[in-house]
Amino acid sequence: MSGPAYDLDPVVAARLGLIVLQADETVERDFRRLFHPDVPLHVSRIPSGADLTAETIARMELDLPRAAALFPSGAQFDTVGYACTSGTTLIGPDRVAELVREGCAATHVTNPLSAAFEALAHVGASRIALVSPYNAQIAGALARTFERVGVAVPAAISFGEEVEANVARITPGSIAEAARSLAGAGNVDAVFLSCTNLRTLDIIAPLERELGRPVISSNLALAWAMAARSGTAIALDGFRLLRGGAG
Repeated sequence: MSGPAYDLDPVVAARLGLIVLQADETVERDFRRLFHPDVPLHVSRIPSGADLTAETIARMELDLPRAAALFPSGAQFDTVGYACTSGTTLIGPDRVAELVREGCAATHVTNPLSAAFEALAHVGASRIALVSPYNAQIAGALARTFERVGVAVPAAISFGEEVEANVARITPGSIAEAARSLAGAGNVDAVFLSCTNLRTLDIIAPLERELGRPVISSNLALAWAMAARSGTAIALDGFRLLRGGAG
């Protein structure tokens, strides 16, 4: 028995895909604010473990293709982002892109670490203050990764939190205070707030006005990089990153 005739709309181009850690409570909410509601954004989750350690992060390498394969099979993705700064640090940006493409077709693949490199270059920053929630092993690996691409890290602080559920509950005020303490401690020209699970979006613009220099978070950098690759626009304004340059 056949049903009534119907039409199909063409597949929408410039779709965005976001692979989010199972334990992350922040990045998806930030992206819903950073992009207009009519921007097609699909989200997949990846097992991440309850503890934020080098071992649990490294295990995500095995699950990345499967997480990417859970996107709608009919979607045509322009840009897919793997939303984990520390995971990209340990797995490597090139390997992340390779693993994502094993699971889905995407014109572009990016991540918060590569996006941070691009964002810092965009605002002309080569010396950063680094705020992160990680343990010493992961925080040290992240700082060394920045230094390998020519971004000096003369000032850094980490909360040393290994319970992923607690990362989303570190107060924005605590993050802002850490950024203030570092900005005055070294000759830095930008502040980077690392980790997609930190609640940073509402403190970036006030900190930039207070500190007089760019403040970039993992989520803002990733959204900015994905918007640039897909030809979409960021819905919020007031961030120095969106203007470019150090002013």
